[in-house]
Amino acid sequence: MASTLEKRFETLVGDVHAIQKELILSKIQHIKRTKRHQEAWTALSQKISSAWDSVSAVDEITSQREKKW
Repeated sequence: MASTLEKRFETLVGDVHAIQKELILSKIQHIKRTKRHQEAWTALSQKISSAWDSVSAVDEITSQREKKW
């Protein structure tokens, strides 16, 4: 009887370890995905910023306010 309980306990512990590994892997994948998205936004930000180098932000805001729709 004791050996049966020990086997069940070992199986349970093994299952818990497998679940922990899956959780860790899913967190790592989430972090990688988040970093990819962040890098994409940073690249887009730099691209847009380079297009705005000739006009200051203050001048652009002023011109937007002066527009008559």
